[in-house]
This record gives sequence, C-alpha cells and structure tokens, in this order.
Amino acid sequence: MSVEATIRDLTELLPVGQTACRLLFQECYKAGIRNIFITETYRSQERQNYLYAQGRTRPGPIITWTLNSNHTSRLAWDIAVSPPNVLYDAAILNKVGAIARKLNITWGGDWLGSVDRVHFEIKSTWQMPSGYKLEGTVIVPSNSKLQVQLIVADPKEGIPMSQIWNPGSPAMQTAAEAFLAQAAEDGIIQDSHLKDLQNKQMTTDRLLGLYVTIEQRRSATK
Repeated sequence: MSVEATIRDLTELLPVGQTACRLLFQECYKAGIRNIFITETYRSQERQNYLYAQGRTRPGPIITWTLNSNHTSRLAWDIAVSPPNVLYDAAILNKVGAIARKLNITWGGDWLGSVDRVHFEIKSTWQMPSGYKLEGTVIVPSNSKLQVQLIVADPKEGIPMSQIWNPGSPAMQTAAEAFLAQAAEDGIIQDSHLKDLQNKQMTTDRLLGLYVTIEQRRSATK
C-alpha cells in the first residue's frame, strides 16, 4: 500500500485497541456526541517516516512530532468531526477527550508541547475500567457521512447484532448486496457503497451503519 494511503479500518487495530475504541465511541454516543468518525487507525512505519518528513525534508507543514507512533503498534486512532462542524472542532474534541480520560485512554489533547486533540491511544495492557461494558454493537464511522450508532439486541430475540452479519457467508453477501442495491435504486445511498461491498472493501461497522441509516430513512418516509 502507498505511504500516502490512509487506513481507517478499525479491525486493523489490535483486539484490545478495537475494544477501547468501540467503548470510547459508545460512551460518546451516550453523551450525545454522534458526529465523529475515524480518520486513521494502523499506520506502517514507512508511512510514519513519510509523514515525519513533511515540513522537514519534504514540503508542507509539520504534522507529526515523532517517528515512533503507537499507530504503528496498532494501538492508536485519530478522529475528526462531521459537518456542519469544522473538521477539528476543538469544543467537541475536548468533550471526547474528557470521556477518554474516564476510560483510561490516552488523549493527545493532554500532551504538553505537542497537543494533538484528534489522537487517542492505549497501552497493550489496557483493561476496560470497572463499571463499563460494551452494551451492544457500536458503529464506529470511518467517514463523515455516517453517525455513531449503538445497536442493542432485542431482548425478545436474544441475538446480538454483531452476529447477524457474517462476511464469510455467500448467502449473507448476496442478501447484503440486494439490500444495498435496492437502497441505491431508491436514492437512499450512493452506488459507491454497493460497489465497495462487492469489491470486499466494506467493513462490518460501515455495513451495519448503512443498515441503520437506510432503515431510519425508510421509516421517516412512511
């Protein structure tokens, strides 16, 4: 992959990183902060070197202060804020940072000298704080068109939403394609979403997020 390419897939983080990130987004959702999304997860060392060179040996402003980032260890992620807010809305990022502190997640906004409000990271030994748990399937958006969602299983059904989608099942792949194709035909989503699913470029979080969005828009028109 090109050093210029950004990876936003949550599954590229270590399992402990995925859990910490999902917990952060869940607690943000519960606090009413739903217009945030992932801008980068895993970063190769080659990409880290490339970014570090900017503003030093390569044109452009300095965007990183280190060659040793926890992005390369798959334990860090960056976020941004969706429109109509500005991309790096300090007020919203400060609220997210305050939530991260409660979860023992390191927030770059607390760093001295090199403040980085969009950055969050954990150690490999991180554990979920007492009193917290993942309460359902947390949709962690990887673009500004989706919002954070928390999908809780219907107690009557007893089936977690995370078990509904199995990307390895041909039958589910066909059903998901048909669902998105109909939504695209109805003008609810863009054709690009269907193409990404067909090309195996659709993450589970994104697909579930699309499902929620489509169902909400259909319900609103009934």
